[in-house]
Amino acid sequence: MTTSEIIQKIRSGDIRTAARLIRNIDDGDELAYGILKELHTFSGSSHIIGITGNPGAGKSTLINNLIKAFRNQNKKVGIVAIDPSSPFSGGAILGDRIRMQEHSNDPGVFMRSVATRGNLGGLSASTSSIVRVMEAMGNDVIIIETVGVGQDEVDIIKLAHTTIVVTVPGLGDDIQAIKAGILEIADIFVVNKADKDGVEKTIRDLRLMLELKGNKEGIRIPPIVTTKGISGEGTENLIKEIENHRTYLISSGKDNFLNARRDYIELLDILKINIGRRIDNIIETGTGGKEEILKRLERRETNPYVLAEDIIKKVFG
Repeated sequence: MTTSEIIQKIRSGDIRTAARLIRNIDDGDELAYGILKELHTFSGSSHIIGITGNPGAGKSTLINNLIKAFRNQNKKVGIVAIDPSSPFSGGAILGDRIRMQEHSNDPGVFMRSVATRGNLGGLSASTSSIVRVMEAMGNDVIIIETVGVGQDEVDIIKLAHTTIVVTVPGLGDDIQAIKAGILEIADIFVVNKADKDGVEKTIRDLRLMLELKGNKEGIRIPPIVTTKGISGEGTENLIKEIENHRTYLISSGKDNFLNARRDYIELLDILKINIGRRIDNIIETGTGGKEEILKRLERRETNPYVLAEDIIKKVFG
């Protein structure tokens, strides 16, 4: 299949072609990146929503409810679920994400699960490229669910237009612990499982910290929405806040800035990937390979600093 044929199929929403391309992207296939270069023209119109927060906060259940609500609005939805350890699954939603499988036969919903493969920050290194494919397919909304690693999980802000931080009642001092991390990136806060004891205290603690942050920095204070897990109560209010935030981004012109920032981050990732490949090639062909380097280091014939200088010179000439 030619590049133009692949692009045409993806633009028409062909799931098999998109799934195959996403698999190749996640495997680091160089040809896939050539297709992405052409697909970039068709990206930029989707609303990208990031869902992050504490492990066990019910992110997957919340996303399931959001899918239902967006589909009721006749919007096409793409979901990228980041898994902390499993290999690329060809579309199976892992762990507690099994609830989302009820949408697997809906042609207006396209889901993929990818592994972080050791990448820090709660995202897979290929997430941005996978989102590009989903945009080109014509998805109105793309939801990214991060792995749930706590306050280190801040990379989502690099990709999402609207970042939702999910928490639950009963975390106690953990609310304070997230202040320096994911608290800083939220556009909307969701207190999920709001039928549990302590919901009012959780809202009060969040509101106090957000007001202090807003007063200090003169920035927009994120709204706090309550939802009730599997029942889905509160989801419509969350949808309204998501739409309000998108309206704010468009009216303020910040959506263009966020798209440009995402392009810049992706530029750096592309450079790192390509330079990394050249470095790997130099190590294998110009230094005798990993085993030879280890032997030289073991005999203390050289050191990492000398080797690094030599490899860099060979990479950049």
